[in-house]
Amino acid sequence: MVSEIKSLKPESRSGDSLASFAAITSILTLFGGTSYIVFTNDYQATGAFAYHPILQTLAIVLFTYGVLTLQPTSQPATKAAGLERHQLATLLLGLPVLALGTLAIMYKKYPWPHGIAVTWHGTFGYISILWLLVQICVGGASVWGGGIAFGGGNKAKSMWKYHRLSGYMLLPLLIGTAHLGGAHSFWFVKNSDWTVRTVIFTLAPLVTLASVYARVRTSKIKF
Repeated sequence: MVSEIKSLKPESRSGDSLASFAAITSILTLFGGTSYIVFTNDYQATGAFAYHPILQTLAIVLFTYGVLTLQPTSQPATKAAGLERHQLATLLLGLPVLALGTLAIMYKKYPWPHGIAVTWHGTFGYISILWLLVQICVGGASVWGGGIAFGGGNKAKSMWKYHRLSGYMLLPLLIGTAHLGGAHSFWFVKNSDWTVRTVIFTLAPLVTLASVYARVRTSKIKF
């Protein structure tokens, strides 16, 4: 084990560490800022709603980490370790947290007299969830059991490339949905200053996305 660790080659490129720090700092700003606004505005009076923005942004933190932890891996040992962290962050933690946050807002709005997904925030939110479920199914099927669901071998590896590319497309949708909810929804506009919302829900998400994309290895998503 020790010899295996010693034999690992550095995988980070110049600027990767800085981009990782920027991504983590900015996505935590989104989560921390959201939580601060909720907790400093009589959150108990909002009922189940208070859980929604906090849990959803926490889920986005976990999904972002799930992407970051796989980006520098190129060797068998680091790929395996990265995949474990990826599945822990996204499947075992991120998905349940997102589900609880979704249930919280659905419970708050029940019996939905105006329907569901009546705003762009809600519409993109449900699209994100459906996309995420497909994303998880494809990703899991391409690696579990050696990717036997897709025929194993190169066929499974090919599907993993689609999973990877889809993930890079899904992340801005998730973050963009949070931006719409935080920067433009009635409750947040009423209970926070626009400069605060700009930093938390616009600038921080943009830094996160720019930092994540700066770490992308385009060679891993060529078809």
